[in-house]
Amino acid sequence: MTDSHTQAAQYVSRFFIKQRITMMVNRYEIREANPDGSEGRVVAVAQQKRLAFKEQVTFYADEARTEAVFSFKARQALDLAAVYDVMDGAGQPLGTFQKDFAASLLRSSFHLAGAGIDAYGQERNHALAIIRRFIELPFTFHFDFTDKATGAVVMSSERQFSLRDRYTIDVPDQRLDFRLAAAMAVGLDALLQR
Repeated sequence: MTDSHTQAAQYVSRFFIKQRITMMVNRYEIREANPDGSEGRVVAVAQQKRLAFKEQVTFYADEARTEAVFSFKARQALDLAAVYDVMDGAGQPLGTFQKDFAASLLRSSFHLAGAGIDAYGQERNHALAIIRRFIELPFTFHFDFTDKATGAVVMSSERQFSLRDRYTIDVPDQRLDFRLAAAMAVGLDALLQR
């Protein structure tokens, strides 16, 4: 991964996200993948305030939260199809994501856009998507984001079978900035109210 202060796109082919629940905030650890596929060092820590009027998540370079490196924020408050702007640490835009509210009634679906990326993501397993509407169990579930023009997978997020939310994020498309991919992955968890 490149230095967090650079404005150039950052590419990471695989990373992991772990959620930690506390009284007032949801915290997420973003870990790099080691060459053997295991979880490596923490590369960012995100924090989401619960019951916020306008959804915002800030990603920091360290546990002490001394350096904000990127974030996402809803454009509107209390909008079921809100657009979320993803910004770097200096506030410059990296891209957007948006829940497709109508399609999400049966199968959670999202739009994802950034430099050179225009993708659409859905839960892979339609039956499991419907079951999740009624029963909260620690099932695995998988989102695939595909390029709207070519149909190629640009990103996938897989929730591992566990009581705590843990995700493996694969990014086969080198055009997708790590910060945008991490924001979308955390946004999936936050917007699905996991």
